[in-house]
Amino acid sequence: MDTKNAKFGTKAIHGGIEPDESTGAIMTPIYQTSTYVQSEVGKHKGYEYSRTLNPTRDALEKNLAAIENGKYGAAFASGLAAIDAMLKMLNPGDEVVSTNDLYGGTFRIFKSIFEKFGIKFHFVPMQDVSSVEQYINENTRLIWVETPTNPMLNIIDIKAMSELAKKHDVMLGVDNTFATPYLQNPLDLGADLVMHSVTKYLGGHSDIVMGALVTNRKDIADEIYHIQNSSGGVAGPMDSFLVLRGIKTLHVRIQRHCENAAKVAKMLNEHPKVDKVYWPGLESHPNHDIAKKQMRDFGGMMSFTLKDDSQENAHKIVTKTKVFTLAESLGGVESLLGHPATMTHAAIPKEEREKAGVKDSLIRLSIGIEDGDDLVADLEEALK
Repeated sequence: MDTKNAKFGTKAIHGGIEPDESTGAIMTPIYQTSTYVQSEVGKHKGYEYSRTLNPTRDALEKNLAAIENGKYGAAFASGLAAIDAMLKMLNPGDEVVSTNDLYGGTFRIFKSIFEKFGIKFHFVPMQDVSSVEQYINENTRLIWVETPTNPMLNIIDIKAMSELAKKHDVMLGVDNTFATPYLQNPLDLGADLVMHSVTKYLGGHSDIVMGALVTNRKDIADEIYHIQNSSGGVAGPMDSFLVLRGIKTLHVRIQRHCENAAKVAKMLNEHPKVDKVYWPGLESHPNHDIAKKQMRDFGGMMSFTLKDDSQENAHKIVTKTKVFTLAESLGGVESLLGHPATMTHAAIPKEEREKAGVKDSLIRLSIGIEDGDDLVADLEEALK
């Protein structure tokens, strides 16, 4: 089905997907095979070896491209495998300008893996795009953006950042994990490459680990596919099937995530024990207006700090909830909470964390799709 001009819900269910030709199955089959029969040497049906191409993964990659309004999609074994493939497009001596507030695993792969191969990274605040230009020079190859950021929910102006990237002829990559393609489409705003930790909202059920890259540029796609095949960090057919199933309800789930987040944010913003709430849907958020401009809603992720700014107090609260579960990760149907300083962002040195605002009392919430009133009541009880 051609979904080029279709709205999101139709793309999520039908984009890049055709009924199985051999059986007519409406759901893409799980092609659990490593290799494919060739009738003659070099004569086959488009598939030779499943690291290179698998029909289930192929369908998912087309679906990922469709929902991001892209032409080319590539699925990887994890979000970090996708970032690894992206960084392998760079060469020793190249430089990357990255936001200073980002997922700890991204910081770790930048600093501990690729920095020793001669790639230099600058971690800078990006809420004010004009302040980023001073870090760009003739060696800069990539600007790396998370928006909303993890865990401070900072908003970065993608369109303004893309104009800066084009001015200096550098590539702009955007981690769109928190927003999802339902709320934000970076390629439409001028980005060259979009990354997803598919583990999170796209899978949506906390049962797979996967990553993805999507682009409209053939030169980038050709390089990514070459790296994907050569390095081999590909997504498996069973996981690809599960993500295809998860994406079919993405728009419905995200609507409820956003509705529940608004209720939780309102309660926390008014609670006497809470210091600050970080959620772009609040008018008090520094870049609320930019979020309104580039997002369709404000997402299900938020963080908050306590007036008693102690790690001990935060640890007590995250172990007292009954509906929210203390766990790593995010984006599933169930509500999760965590303590970034000692969990998801422990790989970032304390001094660097605190510069970005990640205090010892910061608690990150992944708002699920349970009843919103139950989520509010659960946090109120824990805060007692």
